Amino acid sequence: MFIQTEATPNPATQKFLPGKVVMENGTAEFRSAEEAEASPLAARLFDIPGVTGVYFGYDFISVSKDNAEWQHLKPAILGSIMEHFMSGKPVMGDASILSEDVDAGDEFFDEGDESIVLTIKELLETRVRPAVAQDGGDITFRGFKDGKVYLNMKGSCSGCPSSTATLKHGVQNLLRHFVPEVQEVIAA
Repeated sequence: MFIQTEATPNPATQKFLPGKVVMENGTAEFRSAEEAEASPLAARLFDIPGVTGVYFGYDFISVSKDNAEWQHLKPAILGSIMEHFMSGKPVMGDASILSEDVDAGDEFFDEGDESIVLTIKELLETRVRPAVAQDGGDITFRGFKDGKVYLNMKGSCSGCPSSTATLKHGVQNLLRHFVPEVQEVIAA
């Protein structure tokens, strides 16, 4: 098994591509060892000293670190990913933690704005999320109120130094162009 690695715009996060589907549907993010108990793979990665976050996309795993050096962490992370996939265990032990299931219930917007929200979600799904996934992260819709779009930043996007620029200059400009009602984009 050959696992590719890619740097992300966030220096504290690396993207690992195992050459296999990681999450068939949805995504999953773990910010602590306690959360990671829902996933045998995430739990294994959190056993590595220095790992502070794990994010699963369709075909990649983003791993965030504290002050440890990547040159020391990468061999252990690569070994853990390889051992997990060779074992045949599932990536998720409890599918209820999928972000799509969690986020949908937490959305907020006025019923009168439903058509605007559908347009925003379509733009996020077709234009923003694929680009952000290339950097090992994800952006999901959280809400819309008074011309402000609230988005969740996940994976390498969470805590990334360039995430503000991505939101303000990329996502905000795109949404304003296609949806005149959008005045501002805010990380929720």
